[in-house]
Amino acid sequence: MIKNFFKIAYRNVVRSKGFSFLNITGLAIGMAAAILILLWIQNEVSVDRFHTNTERIYRVWNRVVEDGAIRCSSNVSAPTARAVEKDLPEVERAVRVTRSSMLFSVGDKKIVKSGGIVDTGFLQMFSFPLLKGDPHTALNDMHSVVLTEKTAKSIFGNDDPIGKTVLLDNKDNFTVSGVMKDQPNNTVFNFDYILPWSYIKLDKKQDLGWNDNSTRTYVMLKQNASLASANAKIKGLKQKYSDEARKMKWELFLYPLERSYLYASFTNGVEDNNGRSKFIQLFGIIAGFILLIACINFMNLSTARSEKRAKEVGIRKVVGAQKASLVLQFIGESVFLSFLAGIIAIIIVLLCLPAYNQFTEKQLAIAISDINTWLLFTGFILFTGLLAGSYPAFFLSSFRPVKVLKGTFKKADALVTPRKALVVLQFSFAIILIICTIIVKQQIDYARSRETGYNKYNLVYHMMTGDIPKNYTLIKDELLQSGVAIAVTKTNSPLTDRWSDGWGQNWKGKDPNDRTSFDRLLEDEGLGKTAGLKFIQGRDLDLKQFPTDSTGLIINESALKIMKFKDPIGQVVSDLGVDWHIVGVVKDFILTNPYEPTRPILICGAKPSFMQFNVIQMKFSGQNPMADNLKKAQAIFQKYNPQYPFDYKFVDESYAEKFDNEKRQGTLAALFAGLTIFISCLGLFGLASYTAENRIKEIGVRKVLGASVAEITTLLTKDFLVLVAISLIVATPIAYWAMNKWLMGYTYRVNINWWVFALAGILSLGIALLTVSYQSVKAGLANPVKSLRAE
Repeated sequence: MIKNFFKIAYRNVVRSKGFSFLNITGLAIGMAAAILILLWIQNEVSVDRFHTNTERIYRVWNRVVEDGAIRCSSNVSAPTARAVEKDLPEVERAVRVTRSSMLFSVGDKKIVKSGGIVDTGFLQMFSFPLLKGDPHTALNDMHSVVLTEKTAKSIFGNDDPIGKTVLLDNKDNFTVSGVMKDQPNNTVFNFDYILPWSYIKLDKKQDLGWNDNSTRTYVMLKQNASLASANAKIKGLKQKYSDEARKMKWELFLYPLERSYLYASFTNGVEDNNGRSKFIQLFGIIAGFILLIACINFMNLSTARSEKRAKEVGIRKVVGAQKASLVLQFIGESVFLSFLAGIIAIIIVLLCLPAYNQFTEKQLAIAISDINTWLLFTGFILFTGLLAGSYPAFFLSSFRPVKVLKGTFKKADALVTPRKALVVLQFSFAIILIICTIIVKQQIDYARSRETGYNKYNLVYHMMTGDIPKNYTLIKDELLQSGVAIAVTKTNSPLTDRWSDGWGQNWKGKDPNDRTSFDRLLEDEGLGKTAGLKFIQGRDLDLKQFPTDSTGLIINESALKIMKFKDPIGQVVSDLGVDWHIVGVVKDFILTNPYEPTRPILICGAKPSFMQFNVIQMKFSGQNPMADNLKKAQAIFQKYNPQYPFDYKFVDESYAEKFDNEKRQGTLAALFAGLTIFISCLGLFGLASYTAENRIKEIGVRKVLGASVAEITTLLTKDFLVLVAISLIVATPIAYWAMNKWLMGYTYRVNINWWVFALAGILSLGIALLTVSYQSVKAGLANPVKSLRAE
């Protein structure tokens, strides 16, 4: 019986090559798109859930009332880890994690790597297995370093690295105590190496105190420990050790590691739905709809050609076939086609994966040798076949043999039919994606066009690596004297990032209840000239002319509004244990998120504080070709910092990276909109073809009676265009609601205009018209003699 089903299915595929091509192509593309999306989703939901103790690991978060709302932040004070172990009996261990970048030197080989500085219990808390070395002792020695397998190979080749010495940052020798298996691509811990936390002291950096929040801290609770009890005890821990925290009423809380990647987004202290989970849900829905649209094609084309199979069904029923056996036969045929499409889909996925990985910045792969992979694929293909074949199977098996064999089974076209409803559903989803693509692009362009408040062009920065801090003055002078740069300064962070913020500043007339958090920049002098900041009062810092500018302070307009100084120049602001005097006020400029309002900023002078100079900022001369500037700058840097590569970055490129996430969303929406339109048009093409074929005699009669090609084309296309127009009506309110909700996540956002929906409608109607016109014009040009000669 089953052999007979597949034999009939194969004969139908061969007999109806055009129909089979459209069905298999549509299903294959839909399945491939769904598989690619599901691979990405699987990778996202598995981030850091592979650790043995995942369910017991929590990240420590801060919580404080600020500007009338509860603000949550994921970095806490460095002393928190030891205090948690001491004061919370529920805690088994706590570890701190901070990032670093260092030059590794072995002989003549020099490589800059990015890694982490962690507490000794890191390898016992997290499941990053060591290929060589003991995870319990690998980080015990202050001069030990653990390398990843890839890093070890890049430094030592195939030699055994254990016990060998590497020179870090041209300062200290470290012994390789372990080789860690390369991290999987579903973790936030992306390290080339790890160093023990004691390195901070070795590097003459003391642990920052309770009033600094810059350290990732994780705790692992004991078996069967109560999370509620631990949270109750940790809540006031910071206030116990810090007067400032007590004054500001800072609180701590534990947040599960397994939720951190997807759900860690808070509004007024409460977890909201603005984390990465919303994209998982969104693309899960998109994957489902793309697969559904491919299945709808199958349903529509199968039912459209029902007349071709009607007599077969009638004869089978007359000779005793039951409805159940017919349903099983037709579902078997759809599963057969689904398997053919599935094979093609897997080939498409394998071909697309390299480009897809580059675009999503992932390392997704299909485990070809894993039996579970093939079981999942088989289940996926069966599900698709059952979904696609269910409606046609019941539709075709419901024909009554008496009417079929008498040729009277066909009904007049109804106003609403399942087939029309399915076409409307297809194009509704396609139009929604078109509208979303347009609005996402508008939002990106809108934010890009926003005034940054500084001149980012020809602005280049370089990290203060190696001997640059020691030779900064020499480097600066030579850059200026050579004509490479017109201004040079040093800061604590790039102009596109915030590396320091804080609260608790004091100034004359401050409201005692004010809890505003200020972003901080540290500079020596000349940042205004270098970055092109626009002064509305006062001047830039200038240590040569004004030596007291080491305690000078520049504020932006937002800070001035909070401080409410009528005459800000000369006013004193206390922060970081220093009394700063205001020398200038600049227009607001974007330091962090271009979609959010500018925050109050303090640009502090060079007086020593816990902030350090980490970046050298250079304004290159526009009189020289950029290539010449870079070549000369490289020679200068290598002269005074020979052990390190000239690793520069353009500020405009760093600023453009702020839009990468939205650009990726927009590109994905456009890609899936294109796929959806393409799959829908395959189905529309097939329906138009069968419509023209079924009405071939009617068209012949109309042509004999004088109908023109244009009239015939209009006759055959108008019904399809009406369905697309209905799709636009259905899609418009849904798309408006969805995009309005998406835009609400941005303070600085575009308005949704009516023309977006009009453009989407014109595009969809135009694409549909082009799709069905070919068959319509072909039918209109056909010789009526050929269609009527049998009459």
